[in-house]
Amino acid sequence: MTAFPPLFSQLMIGQSAALQQLFRQMAQAAKSDITVCLQGPSGVGKELVARAIHGVSGRRLRPLVTVNCGAIPENLVESILFGHVKGAFTGATDDRAGKFHDANGGTLFLDEIGELTPAAQVRLLRVLQERVVERVGGATSEKVDIRLICATHRDLQNMVKEGKFREDLFYRIHVLPLQLPTLQERREDIPLLVEHFLEKFCALEQLPRKHLTPMALQALQNFTWPGNIRQLENAIHRAVVAIPGTPIDVGDIPLHKPDAPVAIVADWRLDSVEAAHIQRALQHVRGNMSKAAQLLGISRATLYRKCKTYHLLEITP
Repeated sequence: MTAFPPLFSQLMIGQSAALQQLFRQMAQAAKSDITVCLQGPSGVGKELVARAIHGVSGRRLRPLVTVNCGAIPENLVESILFGHVKGAFTGATDDRAGKFHDANGGTLFLDEIGELTPAAQVRLLRVLQERVVERVGGATSEKVDIRLICATHRDLQNMVKEGKFREDLFYRIHVLPLQLPTLQERREDIPLLVEHFLEKFCALEQLPRKHLTPMALQALQNFTWPGNIRQLENAIHRAVVAIPGTPIDVGDIPLHKPDAPVAIVADWRLDSVEAAHIQRALQHVRGNMSKAAQLLGISRATLYRKCKTYHLLEITP
């Protein structure tokens, strides 16, 4: 396996071929000040990639300034990015530097760049072409030295065709595009990610270390993860807080797609579902066979036979 900067594996957990390929591209990007455009759906870790590239680049001792373009009120986008002078607009009570100024000498990460207003796109294009910034309401320009990394979950080429994104700006930022893999494309990394999140959230919540049953882990690997790593992280955090003991089982991690809530199961075969249900009942009553049989509505002998069949417990008659 190729050796990559340790920061890569510290920020991004996994050993999949898809992640290794991304690491190779990140290592190349970090060698120069080339503009990078990170592409991929929400939750794949675009900001982590930006931090990793900056962290091993020649600008690593200078600031990394992050801006979520989609979270800025439309009337404040230009002021926040480029700064403003006193009196430029209502509420501008003093001169203020923008994010480009804050990132001078370092890296500016513009997340969700596809959300920029047309006016902000025009100003950004000028900055990238001339490497100067003019504050809103100002009459003078100042030079800036920044490395730009941007990110989007949108199809910018399609936005250009629709007239929603400037074509000249697209070619300015689309110099080195990196397509980030979805969690479904690197599902072999899920066990490592799960262990990382379990350790993180058990420590954060000051709880004893927890673990998942094999069936629960398999269920997580089988799920499609429309929300990617962020959805997995939230699911583990919720389970750590909500489930009092350990292990965390299949039914303890209710997952759903945004438009169709469903309970996740590791295997749709009836015997697998029955085995998981029996296991949960036994855990609920701390292994008491009589109570578990009563909960399940079957005799103790039938429960014992099913446990032997599914290898759920080491039980003597």
